[in-house]
Formats: sequence, C-alpha cells, structure tokens
Amino acid sequence: MTGAAPQTIEDIILRRDGRSMHALRPHLRSDFCDDAARFLYECAGPTLVVTGFYILSGGAVETDGPPGAAAIGEALEALGRTVVYVTDVHGGAVMRALAPHAEVVEFPIADMEQSRAFARDLVERVRPAAAVAIERCSLTAEGLYRNMRSLDISAYTAKVDPIFDLVEDSVGVGDGGNEIGMGVLAEHIKGVEALPDDPAATTCSRLVISSVSNWGGYGLVASLSKLAGRNLLPSVEREAAWVRACVDLGVVDGTSGKPIAAVDGFPLEENSETLQILHDALAAQGIR
Repeated sequence: MTGAAPQTIEDIILRRDGRSMHALRPHLRSDFCDDAARFLYECAGPTLVVTGFYILSGGAVETDGPPGAAAIGEALEALGRTVVYVTDVHGGAVMRALAPHAEVVEFPIADMEQSRAFARDLVERVRPAAAVAIERCSLTAEGLYRNMRSLDISAYTAKVDPIFDLVEDSVGVGDGGNEIGMGVLAEHIKGVEALPDDPAATTCSRLVISSVSNWGGYGLVASLSKLAGRNLLPSVEREAAWVRACVDLGVVDGTSGKPIAAVDGFPLEENSETLQILHDALAAQGIR
C-alpha cells in the first residue's frame, strides 16, 4: 500500500497535490514542516487548536480538519501540554467526539466587535503559549470568508481570526490558500492560477502547506515525533475511525459535499496511504 517513502516529511504531505500547492513551496523554507514543529515544540504552555471549515453544498463542516486537529492535540498532550480546541457551532459536536477528554470552545458567529471581545476573553483565560489553525477559513482582505469557489460563507463562519492577532506564536496548516495562516503567502497565492484570487489575509508565525490539510497536520505530528524521539502519530486504524465518526455526525467530504467516508475526495484507503508513509518514514529513522 505504501510503496517507497519520499525522503522528507514535506515531500510526503505534498504528494498527490491536486491544487498546485507545490507552487508555493519555493516561498517557504525547504524544511517548513520540521521548522514549524521545532517552533511549536519550544512553545511550552497551553495551546489553542482551531479547526472547522463549513461546506455550503453539504450544510456542515468537512472531514478535512477535525482529524488533523485531534492528531495535533493528542501529540501536544503527550508532550505535556494542555490543549483547548476552538471551533464554532458547526464543528462543536465533532470535536467533542474526537477529543472527549479536552475542552472544546464553540466560538460564536457574531460581528467583529463581539468576536474580538470573545477572543480576548478566551486568550486571557487560557493564556496560550501558541495557537494552531488547521483547515480553518481565513478572512480575506475585503473582510469576508470565501471557499475555494470564491463563494461567501461568512454567515456560517465564526470570526476566530482575532485569536491570531492576540497570540504571538502561531502555526497555520492549509491546502488551498484561503485558510488561516496562508496570509503570509497572499501575494504568491494570487499568482497561482488554481488558487484563490482573494486569498487568506490572516497570517501566522510558521506555515505548513500540504495537499490535504489533515496530511499537513500528520506531517507536523511526525516532525514533533522526531523531536520527541517517539512516534506520536495516530494509527491508520484510529484515523479511519475518526473520519467515520465525523461522518456519523453529519460531517461531509469537502469535495463532494456528501456525508461519506472520504477526505477531499480521497476514499479512506487512499487517504490512509499518506499517514502510513509517515509512519514508515519514522520507523526508518528508528522512531517507534
């Protein structure tokens, strides 16, 4: 199922790239995933993990994001960090299902003034050392939330972006150019035909790009595993169970908008290949 693993984690998470994300790679460090992991590893303290991308055609959040968030959160917990997940009303039930032991905050869908106040109160209470966003739609420069078809999803998206103004150290994981964190490459994204003309405006300290955001999340965990000297990745079976649990709660595949066990159009077996290759890459380095 796995074949020969590429040499780097960055290669692995950009395999089967269908959105020209590779065009952004020259604008990041060659070891961008390892670099983000080192950065996060050194941010000792509580971490906010933000996810949940609303799919208009499905009327729900998508399967890309929550499993990656859960994987990142569990890895950080294994390293002794407290994790608080942040989503909105559309992602609350799924994050509580994937992380039943952790606090899940449902950020209200409100105007910007109320959103800034909620973010400020959250940050003051949790006092996070870092914030991580994975597959979470970002504000554009015009102040709207747009999906990959440039359709406005602002009415269904909580304005969590102020968190990333308040928390100095942050990591963004995305696969389409419109996610929180991608603002650091906004001008380059505009120059790639397959990516949005009105990209993300919200920036981050370190950016991870991938073909599927969950894969970027697993890549980040694999890189953290190298630093910890032990494999922090979920098993292939556990990740598949996460995806199925999402679907049971009405979460949809982001490509089709249907509640099926797929992630960005990849059926479970194809989706699992990337995670298995990451496991194989760690094992080849003696990390188990």
